[in-house]
Amino acid sequence: ISICRDLPNIEVITFSVNGISDLEPLNQCQNLTELYLRKNNIASLNELFYLKNLPRLRVLWLSENPCCGSDPHRYRMTVLRNLPSLQKLDNQAVTEEELSQALVDGEEITAPPAQRSVGNGCPETTKSNTAESTMETESELLSFGLEETNKIREELGMKPVPRDKFSSFSPQETDCNQNKRNNVLNAVLLLMKELDAEGLEIVQQMVARRLQAFQKKELQEE
Repeated sequence: ISICRDLPNIEVITFSVNGISDLEPLNQCQNLTELYLRKNNIASLNELFYLKNLPRLRVLWLSENPCCGSDPHRYRMTVLRNLPSLQKLDNQAVTEEELSQALVDGEEITAPPAQRSVGNGCPETTKSNTAESTMETESELLSFGLEETNKIREELGMKPVPRDKFSSFSPQETDCNQNKRNNVLNAVLLLMKELDAEGLEIVQQMVARRLQAFQKKELQEE
């Protein structure tokens, strides 16, 4: 997620299921309109402090993080009190009544988290992480990753990736390796939006060479 510090013009970020615990790198993304962070390791709602100064943020998906706690009403009211410009939270539209109620039931966040979790890519293994990993099936991870990758590709004017093709470059891996591959893929797709025509041509040439190398390797193995 640290790559976001170098992407001030990014508009859509999809980092769900990635072990993320720190939102500080997002506080400079002034053009950010949609942020998808479902199923990460965000422990405290104080991380919202880093999103409060993003004027264009309209869509946030934060559910299934530890910070959501056991009281869904308090969680939603706190998010809306601190991010009143949201139009949709956790795939549910925000109403004017909720925004008014959030001023009463929500908690005002005025400072960032006091302590920060170590690591932002592959978190240390804990009982809770192990339990969540066990509950998360490979099929669900694949479907969710495919959905969010295709959302980015649509933003770039690219064709969606068919499920069978997505599966072909998502072999069974450890959670850490799969998270790393997803991070790299999303980072590449996001960075492509920052390139001009000349830059995209260079990327196209490099991709063609890499594909040729992979195809040659596959033929040699056969």
